[in-house]
Amino acid sequence: MLFKNILIVCIGNICRSPMAEGLLKQALTASGKGDCLVSSAGLDALVGHPPDAKACQLMMKKDIDISGYRACQLNKDMIRKADLILVMESSHKSAIEESEFCAKGKVFRLGNWGNFDIPDPYQQNLSAFVASFNLIERGVSEWLKKL
Repeated sequence: MLFKNILIVCIGNICRSPMAEGLLKQALTASGKGDCLVSSAGLDALVGHPPDAKACQLMMKKDIDISGYRACQLNKDMIRKADLILVMESSHKSAIEESEFCAKGKVFRLGNWGNFDIPDPYQQNLSAFVASFNLIERGVSEWLKKL
C-alpha cells in the first residue's frame, strides 16, 4: 500500500472528519489493510470537544463508536507526516496547501472521484448530518478502490 498515514481534515473536527476517520478505518480493516494509520484533525478545531451527538448516533448504526474521540487542531507536523490528506471541501485543500508547501500533491477531496464537496452539518438538523454521512460513505468507498 502506498499510503501508510492518512489524515482526514474538516473545520471543527467534530462532525465530518471523525465520521470519515471511523468509516475509513473500518473499511480498511475489512479489506485487510488495517495496518494503515488513519487520523483526523480540524483547520479550526474545537480542541478537546467530543464528536457531535448526531455524528455519534449515525456512526453507531454502523457499529462504529466515535464517542471517545476528541477534536484536535491540524498542525504542520501532521501535514508533513501524512502520505495522503483527505478534505471535505475544495477550500480546505487550498488552505492546507497554502499553509504548508510540502502538502501540494497529497491533498485531495474525499469526494475527489465523484467530484463533490461534503457540506458541513455543524449545528444543523439530523437530515443535514445524514446527507453529509452518505457523501462521506460514498467518498470512502470510492477511495478504498484506489488505496
